[in-house]
Amino acid sequence: MRISIVGAGWAGLAAAVTATQAGHHVTLHEAARVAGGRARGVDLVLPNGQTLTLDNGQHILIGAYTETLRLLRTLGLNLESGPEAQVKSPLLRLPLALIGPDGQGLRLPRLPGFMPASWAVLTGVLRHPDWPWRERLALLRAALRWQAQGFQCDETLSVAELCAQARGAIGPRVLTELIEPLCVSALNTPADEASARVFLRVLRDALFAEPQGADLLLPRWDLGALLPEPALRWLQAQGATVRLGARVQDLAALQGQDHIILACPAPEAARLSHPYNPHWAAQAQALRHTTIATVYAWGADARLHAPMLALPSAATGPAQFVFDRGQLDPSGKSQGLLAFVVSASTGEREDIEAQVLRQAKAQLGLALQAVRTIVEKRATFACTPGLARPPARIAAGLHACGDYVEGPYPATLEGAVRSGIAAAGACDRAPASPHGLSG
Repeated sequence: MRISIVGAGWAGLAAAVTATQAGHHVTLHEAARVAGGRARGVDLVLPNGQTLTLDNGQHILIGAYTETLRLLRTLGLNLESGPEAQVKSPLLRLPLALIGPDGQGLRLPRLPGFMPASWAVLTGVLRHPDWPWRERLALLRAALRWQAQGFQCDETLSVAELCAQARGAIGPRVLTELIEPLCVSALNTPADEASARVFLRVLRDALFAEPQGADLLLPRWDLGALLPEPALRWLQAQGATVRLGARVQDLAALQGQDHIILACPAPEAARLSHPYNPHWAAQAQALRHTTIATVYAWGADARLHAPMLALPSAATGPAQFVFDRGQLDPSGKSQGLLAFVVSASTGEREDIEAQVLRQAKAQLGLALQAVRTIVEKRATFACTPGLARPPARIAAGLHACGDYVEGPYPATLEGAVRSGIAAAGACDRAPASPHGLSG
């Protein structure tokens, strides 16, 4: 079949690779001159004169991102996790550790593969050096209850309400040092506004589904080199047509295709789809989006005691995590560069940047110089309780994919990739529109 895909972000690239593997002729349209969407590389010059390609926002993957990892392997990337293999791997794999500037915090141990994943959680919680025993036991009781319920709950509950309903209630230390950081990093929505049902699905897959599902996979390459660039090379080698810098103004221009997949952002997908399904377009347009800010800051001697630290976050110190790019960049050019991530960000760019620099001084003892602050205004949709997300099917022969499309995951790279794979599979299962699209 002839399949046109509009958008070359991670969802569109996953759809294009999957459809090409199935033997279809794919044409990929991307309005920008580079692929990757909201997870792409950008150029940056450090104060010491080094030129780097970094990311338009610091991202991480986790071991539970099974479809993303499978896609990367399809594209020929070496993801072996042994000590020697990791030197050449684009991803640094580490057991989950939410440790603060003082070096203390939750650390999950590396257990043998035959042991259930829940044992790592149990061991990490029981070994925590600072949490009161009452709070540790309350967390474990809640986890057992969630597991017994199949990680399901009332769709109207927020994460904060879920924790308050837990038997014995989850305590304030666990809330502020575990639940809230995990929630805001995975859903980009504060715990008192975030969907408990989606949060439980993330917990299930990351912490309880497989032994290494909670592993942190920190990119050592820029995101463009991690997936978009290898995907474009692979697609072109397989005979797919790739059109960068070519915005699709109207789907009528794509008439004659058996299927069209909209893999562009929700507002653009709403614009293109409106003549064919106004209700779907209104649903996509109604999604509320949240912001992520990444402050890249540099100091000649700046170095953390781990590649990633969890930071105490407050209104005057908004970053939840900081990454030591010097420990991640295999080229050695990023020494002294730190990336501070402010999820569910509010405020103006200059204010965020100033607050983060003060936070670095207060919490890390580092006097840093801001290099660049990247604010993604539409980084994710607000993952709130009971949210009605638009379905993947728009009309006969017209599909949508993206991290915002109906599904169990929040707006993550894995959610985008899975959505793209599903959209390509839907083209195989559904008959093509015999007369092209019709409004």
